[in-house]
Amino acid sequence: MSAIGEAALSGFLELLWGRLLDSALNFVADHKQLRQQLSQWKSILPDIQAVLDDAEEKQIKNRGVKNWLEDLQDLAYDVDDILDDFAYEELSLKLQKTQAQASTSKIQKLIPTCFTGTSFNPKATSFLFKNTMIPKVKDITDRLNSLATRRSNLGLSEILSQAATSKGKQTGLQPTSVMDEAVEYVGRNKEKQEMIELLKGNNSDGVSVLSIVGMGGVGKTTLAQLVYNDTTINEFFDHKAWVCVSDDFDAIKITKEILQSITSEPCAYSDLNLLQVKLKEKLFRKKFLLVLDDIWNDSYNDWTILRSPFGVGTRIIVTTRLQNVSSNVNPVKAFFLDKLPHDDCLSILTQHALNAINFSGHLQLKEVGEKIVIRCNGLPLAAKAIGSLLRTAKDHGEWERIYESEIWDLLEDQCGIIPALRLSYHHLPSHLKRCFAYCSLLPKDYEFEEEEMILLWRAEGFLLQEVKLRTKDLGNQYFQDLVSRSFFQISNKDKSRFVMHDLINDLAQLVAGEICSKLEGDKKQKFSIRTRHSSYVASEYETVKKFEVFDKANSLRTFLPFVFPSYYQEFYITNVMLVDLLPRLGYLRVLSLCGYHITELPDVLEKLKQLHYLKFSYTKIKCLPDSLCTLYHLETLLLKSCYKLQKLPSKMENVVNLQYLDISGASLIERMPVGIGSLINLQRLSDFIIGEGDGHHIRELKYLLSLGGSFRLSGLENVNGEDAVDAKLNEKQGIDRLVLQWGTDFKKDTRNNEIEEWVLNSLCPSKKLEHLVIQNYGGAKFCTWITDSSFKNMLSLELRNCKNCKSVPSIGRLPFLKDLLIGGLDEVNNIGVELFGENQSNAFPSLETLCFEGMPNLEEWDPCEGDEQASKFPNLHKLSIRECPQLLGRLPTILQSLQKLEIRKCRRLIVSISNFPLLLELRVEGCGELVDEGSSTEEVTSLKSVSLSDISMFNISTEWMMLRFANSEDFNIFGWKKLESLSQNGLGLVGHRFIEIYDCPQLVCLETEDERLQLDKIPDVEYLRIRKCRRLKRLPKVLHSFTYLTRMRLERCSNFVSFGESNFPPALKKLEIWGCMNLQYLVDKKENNKSMSSDTCLLEHLDILLCPSLIWLSSRGDICNPLQHLEVSSCSKLGSLFLNAKLPVMLKHLHIWKCPMLECIAQDFHETTYLESIFIWGGQNIKSLPQGLDKLTHLEKIQLDGFSSLVSFEESGLPTTNLKAFSISNCENFKALPDCINNFPFLQKLKVCECSADIPFPEKGFPTNLTSLEISNE
Repeated sequence: MSAIGEAALSGFLELLWGRLLDSALNFVADHKQLRQQLSQWKSILPDIQAVLDDAEEKQIKNRGVKNWLEDLQDLAYDVDDILDDFAYEELSLKLQKTQAQASTSKIQKLIPTCFTGTSFNPKATSFLFKNTMIPKVKDITDRLNSLATRRSNLGLSEILSQAATSKGKQTGLQPTSVMDEAVEYVGRNKEKQEMIELLKGNNSDGVSVLSIVGMGGVGKTTLAQLVYNDTTINEFFDHKAWVCVSDDFDAIKITKEILQSITSEPCAYSDLNLLQVKLKEKLFRKKFLLVLDDIWNDSYNDWTILRSPFGVGTRIIVTTRLQNVSSNVNPVKAFFLDKLPHDDCLSILTQHALNAINFSGHLQLKEVGEKIVIRCNGLPLAAKAIGSLLRTAKDHGEWERIYESEIWDLLEDQCGIIPALRLSYHHLPSHLKRCFAYCSLLPKDYEFEEEEMILLWRAEGFLLQEVKLRTKDLGNQYFQDLVSRSFFQISNKDKSRFVMHDLINDLAQLVAGEICSKLEGDKKQKFSIRTRHSSYVASEYETVKKFEVFDKANSLRTFLPFVFPSYYQEFYITNVMLVDLLPRLGYLRVLSLCGYHITELPDVLEKLKQLHYLKFSYTKIKCLPDSLCTLYHLETLLLKSCYKLQKLPSKMENVVNLQYLDISGASLIERMPVGIGSLINLQRLSDFIIGEGDGHHIRELKYLLSLGGSFRLSGLENVNGEDAVDAKLNEKQGIDRLVLQWGTDFKKDTRNNEIEEWVLNSLCPSKKLEHLVIQNYGGAKFCTWITDSSFKNMLSLELRNCKNCKSVPSIGRLPFLKDLLIGGLDEVNNIGVELFGENQSNAFPSLETLCFEGMPNLEEWDPCEGDEQASKFPNLHKLSIRECPQLLGRLPTILQSLQKLEIRKCRRLIVSISNFPLLLELRVEGCGELVDEGSSTEEVTSLKSVSLSDISMFNISTEWMMLRFANSEDFNIFGWKKLESLSQNGLGLVGHRFIEIYDCPQLVCLETEDERLQLDKIPDVEYLRIRKCRRLKRLPKVLHSFTYLTRMRLERCSNFVSFGESNFPPALKKLEIWGCMNLQYLVDKKENNKSMSSDTCLLEHLDILLCPSLIWLSSRGDICNPLQHLEVSSCSKLGSLFLNAKLPVMLKHLHIWKCPMLECIAQDFHETTYLESIFIWGGQNIKSLPQGLDKLTHLEKIQLDGFSSLVSFEESGLPTTNLKAFSISNCENFKALPDCINNFPFLQKLKVCECSADIPFPEKGFPTNLTSLEISNE
């Protein structure tokens, strides 16, 4: 039984027979037959709901009860659909009545009363609709009565809530013990040692608590066991006790267990006070360690009662999955356990599977074992469970079958993983169970935003409305509750996004059952008739075949493809889905076509009246159908980055339930539709655009009191002050980010400085604002509210392109401002005391980032350093000054917290770095002078990242250069026109990890004399990039000692000939060479060079582009066998790749472009069996393809262009096993596709262009999986 129809069904039914059914009863009050039927529903549903707890418990063993619950679940959805129909019709009638009255009112002003009237008859319309609903309602009544009868026959009865609460305790995890095996446990030594030190540290203040927090299976209990059983801990503490608390937080029981553990005697007391007195006596002046394992209770009161007998000398370790529990126990430190590294997980698995620490003794199992370890995803419990499963499967084939099987399905019965996670699920309230189970639709590893899930939950009706809480706030509460319970984890890549662990995703799918169906890859799947929610990860081409599975899904509520658009790939969906399938999905609540290449939408929305959520973001749609305005239930409309969308429908005011409208990035929309102010439920509106002549429309904002989040108000050049005042922007308390934007054309006749000052002054936002952007403002001065210190929440301020302003506002008064950007203020020529505010002794106390950019007339920045009593920029971490060509003088010396400094295109500025003791990153490009006037070498700290470019004068001694720059991790020098060698400025290669040298035309030598002599010092360089150094002919000999160098790139070094005398660095894996006009070869036998030797070379990736003198890659027979990717492009003299006509045996990708002299790729492919892609363009002199093409079983893509000799594939053949994309173009003699092409089971894309005039279709047809076919002569 799925979770959505199990315990969570209780909340669903409560909503149905509560508010929703009451509303429907009011609507049908004048229809006797419907009123009687719905009244029966209201009497039967509560009786059914009352036995759900009993049914949930019995359905595990009783198939009849399980079937009853599934039928009830289906019925509940159908009831909800019908109630939605009633609600829609009621709303439709109200809107029609309102519009008819408004129309009549206008007519009555023009026509005598005796002639007025309207054809709209709401009673007649309502009666007709209600009659059509009678059969549906009677069917529901019959099914309800049947379920009520079956309920009695099954013996289901109401049970007390207390029993329901305790029903699951017997099915949970086994109690933990300090004796549980922990010897195999690895990966937490750091946490273990830190915990031991904290436990043994002095603490005279009282009880010390450490908490271990993490998801189920991550190793919380085992870490506690390791600490608890440590020898030094045993010696340090007088007494220890371990209590497995689980979901039964009983203070009497826990205290009794602690007392019995200390005394090793049974305890007969049952009074909590007496127990605590006895315990306190036993612990007097004793050092005591207590572990409370697996706490779920987050009641602070219960915790304070339990800990009351403990005093100085007591240390407590708490393990929990809930962050709330951890917070309540007020730990000295909370240890949040993340996933284990791969090697540690591998060790756990191999210990359980092979009784070994790795696969060294079982090499035949290593590859598949590594893949299984990856699936464990860092969970030690998963590794242990699967390792136990593999213990009896020593044969490689069995391991492969286990890896390829639905391994997680076995865990519930055999390995204990799913029960461990289901315990977390078991403790969820019913409303969270529905929300969590719905997340089974998410692809594995998908990173999602909090708001994204809240909008979906709201659309599905999962956010049960509560008094005084907006649905967004309620959704936030639900979401954070799931985060605190470790169902969602913060993404490592983006801290604003979240992710579900794979096992958690599996759990969601398990509990959702057939209600949620996720199409995965090319697997053949069927939707159950019970399926209501569906999702899939989009492919490039979605054909009719994809959607055959939806044929019987007429009750579907969710159509949610996950499309990940990119600049280089587009996604297409068959028109059959849009025209034929969509109209049949009349009960959809959620519809997303995000990311598809859709330019228009058929007018099918009128068939989807129950839509609550509609997403067209990142499509190429140009206009929306007018029927969108009949979606009266629509709450969310997402049109983000629809850059071809020209306007919104004119009757948007009819979408009265709309709460979220995102049109950000829809840059062609010039104005908002009239009546947008009628949408008083709007909580989020990304943009409000005021068109020319529509300035008064800004007044509609005054009705949108619930607006929140980020809001952009553009087209303000079309507004006057009176209209701006009436927008009442200051009443929008929920807006936290505001963008006020005028047009970019300052010369337009309608622009008026004084009016724009009035408008800005009238648009004062709420004091709760956190982020403000003012852009293209045309006034001569800023208004005073910007500098108001009462904006205590203001964190960032951007003043962009305000070209007429003559001075900057006094923003130093904003107490918590962290980020400030001032750019494009053309009329400002000095910045001084006005920026801080007069008599402002503590200016910018919180500012961390300051940026001046694009200010062509700024000559002076006076930081007012004369007042020694004043504190300015005490926390500034980053300073950026860009494109201020007239700025004179030096940088301030008061920036003692500065860590990052960027100066770009400030020709007259002197940059001194001596006064910034914490400086870590330095970027200087195009400045007048760089100086370092430090007085003591002891105070010099080496920078971590340095980029120096186009600096007119260096006034830094060689000694200081070495001290400042010698050990920076990133070291970039650009545009040093006179630099001949690094040593002349005290620089070198040895101390850096990432080096880039660009546009140094006189550079001849890289290494210094010291580096030649000190080859015993191992360099740290990992990446070396050299660009546009035209005198550089060869790389230094010292390069062979760079044992960490893995990537190297050479660009536009016109005199570079070859690597010559120097070997490739021993660890080099990627080499890219672009635009080296004189490069003839990489290595040459005359140099006795072993760089490309198959024995010593580790190179995996080689790119050579635009090297017209290149003759060959290697003149010798041996090849760099580890090479996996080879790309050669625009090398006009290249005659052959390797003289022995062989390719590296590990090669996977062979790409050759525009090499007209190339005659031979290789003799054959017999030894290159790992090839996955072959792209060859411009192969007019290649006489034939190598033999053995048909033997490349891993080959997935072939692109051939310009092969004049290619007639057919009769000789070389084609691989059929995995080929997915096959393209032939500009092959003038190509005559026919292979007859067997219909037998290519995975071929999806086939293209034949500009070949023979009459290429016939293959007699046996095309492959059935083909999604893209192009055959043309153009």
